[in-house]
Amino acid sequence: MEPLFHGMILAFGLILPLGVQNVFVFNQGATHKKFINALPAIITAGVCDTILIYLAVAGVSIIVFSFEWLKILLFLVGFFFLAYMGWIMWKNTPEINANQERDRFSARRQVAFAASVSLLNPHAIMDTIGVIGTSSLAYTGYEKWVFTVACIMISWIWFFSLAISGRKIGQFDKNGQFLKHMNQASALIIWAMAIYMGYQVYSLLR
Repeated sequence: MEPLFHGMILAFGLILPLGVQNVFVFNQGATHKKFINALPAIITAGVCDTILIYLAVAGVSIIVFSFEWLKILLFLVGFFFLAYMGWIMWKNTPEINANQERDRFSARRQVAFAASVSLLNPHAIMDTIGVIGTSSLAYTGYEKWVFTVACIMISWIWFFSLAISGRKIGQFDKNGQFLKHMNQASALIIWAMAIYMGYQVYSLLR
């Protein structure tokens, strides 16, 4: 039982802070009329986290990040992607009237956006490698699988819970003002992370 609870608590602690990925999934739950339409974002975020957790436990990503040039490239790509995503979120202003649905991301756009904020976020990737990957070294065989599944399970439950919470809030936000402000707050968070990545590139190059 120890690997199970260890994995659950660890995964919850890592995923709880308000990051780009969490904000986006919450936002999709809030801006879609039907919950099923937010599933592309939820599933993509869950699959990406599953891949990252597996790679962290398998140790593959630790080998990859031993190359300095790869870290610089990842931070640089992440900077430009997040800067662009922040602009998209800032200008996305949901409006509702009797004959109009909310402005929302298409399924394809949700998948692209969710995958980008999940896989092009070096800070989150390194947290996964450094914390989950390192913690998994305490287990072997069956216990390591239990630990890994526990981390993945919490990730999926969290994303579904975020989207459901977003939907509930979206139902009360009839004029779209709350969602507009949330989009702008999301953009500021995304831009802050982009600046952080830019600083990391500067630190690695100097």
